[in-house]
Amino acid sequence: MEILRCENLSKVYGAGDAQVKALDDVSFSVEAGEFVSIVGPSGSGKSTLLHILGGVDKPTGGKVFIAGTDIHALNENKLAVFRRRQIGLIYQFYNLLPVLNVDENIVLPHLLDGRKMDKERLDMVVESMGLAERRNNLPGQLSGGQQQRVSIGRALFNHPAIVLADEPTGNLDRKTGAEIIRLLKESNRSQKQTLILITHDEGIALQADRMLCIEDGRITRDERIRMKSSAEGGSSVGTGGDRQ
Repeated sequence: MEILRCENLSKVYGAGDAQVKALDDVSFSVEAGEFVSIVGPSGSGKSTLLHILGGVDKPTGGKVFIAGTDIHALNENKLAVFRRRQIGLIYQFYNLLPVLNVDENIVLPHLLDGRKMDKERLDMVVESMGLAERRNNLPGQLSGGQQQRVSIGRALFNHPAIVLADEPTGNLDRKTGAEIIRLLKESNRSQKQTLILITHDEGIALQADRMLCIEDGRITRDERIRMKSSAEGGSSVGTGGDRQ
């Protein structure tokens, strides 16, 4: 089942001689439960694309559908609600509130949405992120890896339709980064959580079901690395013929 579709996305900054085309007629779709990596050189449009998919930036042209909703047709209030309920965002620099502890940072979007606290869900998320001994700690009392675990827990807490991760290991050492990717893959497998991840690390990108390559604002490669079922033990099905 299709969970995301973008059609003819474009994003232009500036005007005249100073105009920069960050995205140029980008179209693709993602199936529910799929793990998609996005790679490309710096300035290729990766983060711009992710921000538009997440509803935190608007395209100059084109449409984004998530779970059947044209998100950029929503007004600002409705889009804010949709983001909190349907989109989990994970950034390189965590974006935690320094005055809130682990539990409070995880549940903040849920509470902002005016919903009742799900204590059982919170306990499960905290435990799965390996933060049970850190629940009362503030972000400043946590390591970088622990802070990123909190941001992942926050992104997953509301059972979003899709999780978008922008270089989630870029601020971490290799060992800690590998653990963060393991947690994201585990969520993708066990909860069939759709995951789109930007990375500069080809080793991480190749762990996905599918890899998109962006250059100069355009998708230059869309490569199936393995079938989704392989996440539960199936074999990889390389598609080397698709490489350019």
